[in-house]
Amino acid sequence: MKSLGLVAKWFLGLGMGAICWGAFLYARPAQSFVGESSRIVFFHVPQAWVATLAFLVAAVYSGMYLWKRRIEDDDAAAAAARLGFLFCVLATVTGSIFARVMWNSYWNWDPRETSIVLLLLVYGAYLGLRGALEDPERRATLGAAYALVAVVTVPFLIFIVPRMYASLHPDTVINAQGDVKMSTDQRLVFFPSAVAFTALFFWMWNLDRRVSRIVRERTS
Repeated sequence: MKSLGLVAKWFLGLGMGAICWGAFLYARPAQSFVGESSRIVFFHVPQAWVATLAFLVAAVYSGMYLWKRRIEDDDAAAAAARLGFLFCVLATVTGSIFARVMWNSYWNWDPRETSIVLLLLVYGAYLGLRGALEDPERRATLGAAYALVAVVTVPFLIFIVPRMYASLHPDTVINAQGDVKMSTDQRLVFFPSAVAFTALFFWMWNLDRRVSRIVRERTS
């Protein structure tokens, strides 16, 4: 099992390295983008996707905790929410860098920028709630209930609200036409990048869960 995990980590490391090489040296810059700014899409969009996935995982395990009352499910939910918040911050930062290159301003209060800030506030409050409660059972129960309510906001803030208003944000991946507006070389980097970031999330998630279990065992 340890050897299998070591091989998986090597593949993940090599895969992320290959993504960086492809993003900066293989794929051509997209048309209608300023300079090399399109290259950030290979990182920004997968980060936003992983944040969405992580918040969904947090909700699933929160529901499982409320059903079966297993502390391991609460650990899994909290780990997913923490990582979702982290990847949401990364998506915000990379999006801000992109905005600086494209529109000469790090922040424009574009609908997508506004919606992701609201999402950060929603899950920042979740983390704050957990940090404010000392009783493990009460923390797990209230956190699980909050996560189930919070996940309802995710599709609205990520997919629906930003498309209800005029936006500067380009739709290169999800658009009204249902087409992926990328050349072949860009697709060969973008889709493996999404897979690699997803694998990175699950590796970090499992690591967080193991650490939580060890800490709980040592303090009990």
